[in-house]
Amino acid sequence: MGRVVDELNIDFVVSTGDNFYDDGLTGINDPAFQYSFSDIYTTNNLQKQWYNGNHDYRGDVEAQLNPILQNIDHRWFCQRSFIVHTEIAEFFFVDTTPFVDKYFLKPKDHKYDWRGVLPRNKYLSNLLKDLETTLRDSTAKWKIVVGHHPVASIGHHGDTKELLTHLLPILEANNVDMYMNGHDHCLEHISSTSRSMY
Repeated sequence: MGRVVDELNIDFVVSTGDNFYDDGLTGINDPAFQYSFSDIYTTNNLQKQWYNGNHDYRGDVEAQLNPILQNIDHRWFCQRSFIVHTEIAEFFFVDTTPFVDKYFLKPKDHKYDWRGVLPRNKYLSNLLKDLETTLRDSTAKWKIVVGHHPVASIGHHGDTKELLTHLLPILEANNVDMYMNGHDHCLEHISSTSRSMY
């Protein structure tokens, strides 16, 4: 990846979550941290902030957020939601996994670690309020929101109805230029009939 970034003169790399497959980390001493992060993301051009996806919530999600991992490898920096300021753009990373009802109501064979998220309604309300405030106050030329789950998708997961209901109106009201996501494991470019693209 580092070689490709150099050869194609790529300006930035974004993590959209699912850092450790299939079920996140088991704790701060999980060897997956070494072989899935420290041994892989070695070049300077791949150093960035990290962000959790639904697979990360299936393990010890607090381990990925624990500053002890930075002591193990100083390059690791992971938060639930955060903003990256650049010269002409701001990237607003939004923790989308707690929005998805089925992870709470019908988790199938999976167990999710919701520490730091419960009570869920309060967590989501605060997250949306903070996002709306920071988007409204942003003076960046480009406002780019990043989430793990798609708002709209033709992939096998389809649209994320909870994001269509709760997140999309905030993106549209605050003139967000782009929404980027992971989760679907495919490349899509979806344009809406409004000004924004998702």
